[in-house]
Amino acid sequence: MTKTYNRTRTLVECALMIAVGTVLGKISIFSMPYGGSVTLLSMLPFVLVSFRHGVKWGLMTGFVDALLQMLLGFYAPPAGTVIAFIGVVMLDYVLAFTLLGSADWFARFFRNRAVGVAVGTAAVCVIRFLCSFLSGALLWGSYQEYYEWAKGMSVWLYSFIYNATYMLPELVLTTIAAVLLYKAAPKFFTAE
Repeated sequence: MTKTYNRTRTLVECALMIAVGTVLGKISIFSMPYGGSVTLLSMLPFVLVSFRHGVKWGLMTGFVDALLQMLLGFYAPPAGTVIAFIGVVMLDYVLAFTLLGSADWFARFFRNRAVGVAVGTAAVCVIRFLCSFLSGALLWGSYQEYYEWAKGMSVWLYSFIYNATYMLPELVLTTIAAVLLYKAAPKFFTAE
């Protein structure tokens, strides 16, 4: 196979994974009132690109998905400043979605590929949670007043609880799905 054919094939696979991830992201199992939801494995396609084609392709695919996510449903920050806008763009979109493509980097530390897939998948889900947690505390903390359960609580604890409510189930579901898929079709996790 030629280098051009391989690159074209990889680009097509990445584009398909972006499409699949976008469709899965629209299938919400549970939604939070001010953003965030448990989806039908919407992070899994980006993790798969990382495992199949490496971190470089994973990060590029995640970045394109971040841009697409902004186009499909950008939430403007409550504080209408340029810094808050940049913070939302970086934490809620660019970093949160791009870094999903680094799963293979975390998996490289493990000889057992199934363990690596589990750890890599869980690690990038934790990174996405941390982006949402920081954004919630630094930029969206004013929404705390809308919740009776959050009154009197620190903005950091509020953000942790709010974001863990949807990101923890998403992390568990995505990690289990990645491991089950790896066990069922290990060749899917390596480029041919």
